[in-house]
Amino acid sequence: MTASMRQQPAAAPTRQEFAERLLKGSVKKSYAPVVDIDWDAPLEPDKFFLPPRCVSLYDTPMWDEMTREQQIELSRQELVNTLSAGIWFENILNQALLRKIMHQDPTARSVHYELTELGDETRHMVMFGKAIELVGAKPVRPRWWHRVVINALPLGFKGSVLWVAALIGEEIFDSLQRQMMDDDDLQPMVQRLMRIHVTEEARHIQFARDGLRKRAPALGPITRLWVSSINGLGGYFFRYLFTNRIPYLRVGLDADRARRLARTSPHRRQVQISGFAPLAAFLEEVGLMGRVSRRMWRRTGFLPQ
Repeated sequence: MTASMRQQPAAAPTRQEFAERLLKGSVKKSYAPVVDIDWDAPLEPDKFFLPPRCVSLYDTPMWDEMTREQQIELSRQELVNTLSAGIWFENILNQALLRKIMHQDPTARSVHYELTELGDETRHMVMFGKAIELVGAKPVRPRWWHRVVINALPLGFKGSVLWVAALIGEEIFDSLQRQMMDDDDLQPMVQRLMRIHVTEEARHIQFARDGLRKRAPALGPITRLWVSSINGLGGYFFRYLFTNRIPYLRVGLDADRARRLARTSPHRRQVQISGFAPLAAFLEEVGLMGRVSRRMWRRTGFLPQ
């Protein structure tokens, strides 16, 4: 009798119920960065554009050799590099979602949330572009063959691969931004940008996680092996992004030495590990952190040795 009266755990919401919940959240808390950021406010001359501890060369001999002005300038160029990459990634994700929606029921709540996410991401691209313009730097443009890859990737982002790619592109940045946005050394405009992005990306991450959590148990052995192995390529992408030669060259540094120091910096490795930790735990939870991907994430400095 007692056992039969115990409260049963509530059933997990369906995909449509989960999407409906996120749609209601979007109505309550969404932003229009064009008006929600004061683009006319002057930048503060002695503030960083990324917290010093999050700049790639922090706590290296090269960082100690730099003047404060050079350190701030490197933070500016690395912010621009990151925002530029964010624009190109949002472009890839939007293309993949649009292709996905073409084959779905346009009355479904999940489709309505995907369209809402498309709107969020489009506004984020505008926000990133305006931020790059405001800080007075040139965007880091992809080379022609990068653009070929960018336009080809959405063709392969289907099913579980789409949600894994979305999480890799969104959750690592989200985790790092949460660590950065309250730093007193940060430009107020950048703080505001990060708060807006974190608020809206939280819903995108929940949607992607829910999609992957529901799909993962039904994956066949070959598909599971593929998805659990290929996600490790994200480590190589982020290592390339975080040690891109262009910011170093723009500051007038020896780019080869700078990249070598950044990639071997114990401090930088810890920053990357902390940024990847939430996603790593989730991939383990759903059984999609395979041996190959684990080796790649570790080799690129996102998992402990």
